[in-house]
Amino acid sequence: MRRTKEEAEKTRNAILEAAVDVFTEQGVARATLEQIAQAANVTRGAVYWHFKNKADIFMALHDELHKPFIQDLVDGLENTDDNPLDSLKQLCCELVIRVEDDLYLRRVLSLFLIKCDYTGNLQICQEKTIQARQEKSDTLAKFFEKAQQNGTLAKELDPHTLTLALSCFFRGIVHEYLENPGQFSLREEAPKLFEVFFRKWN
Repeated sequence: MRRTKEEAEKTRNAILEAAVDVFTEQGVARATLEQIAQAANVTRGAVYWHFKNKADIFMALHDELHKPFIQDLVDGLENTDDNPLDSLKQLCCELVIRVEDDLYLRRVLSLFLIKCDYTGNLQICQEKTIQARQEKSDTLAKFFEKAQQNGTLAKELDPHTLTLALSCFFRGIVHEYLENPGQFSLREEAPKLFEVFFRKWN
């Protein structure tokens, strides 16, 4: 039974990895389950065993990307010390550096940030990605709210405005890197970039 579960998980992962390639090359709207099955070297029936349709595969990739990210933010908030902004800065650096270290993560991010077009039956997927983005923003805002509560952030500053600014800053760094990974090293530049952003609030 254990081997069967491991094999099923291996097949599921192979389908998801193949889907990243097919979605990137063909476009999500034009990609087919047959193409994904061929790329994963499995039958179409195996694809249907794990996923209901193409949108289901797409959302599985989305969950792979966003759920761990949001969980990292939640864990970081729970474990923060007396200076939530320092903890948030360190967490942002770690998350960005992970993009450079993890090729699969980089490919999935490229799909969602650069290659994806939410057309046709993928519009429902766009609604879910917006919900996930709001959940991320709500968690980020709590870092700034906590900093105000313990006096490390001025009361007149708006946590939600700071959250929006950080989201744009974070997304911009990742997008810039994904468009040209050879332009700079995230491991080298991320600490300096986030130091620039957080310097004003500390």
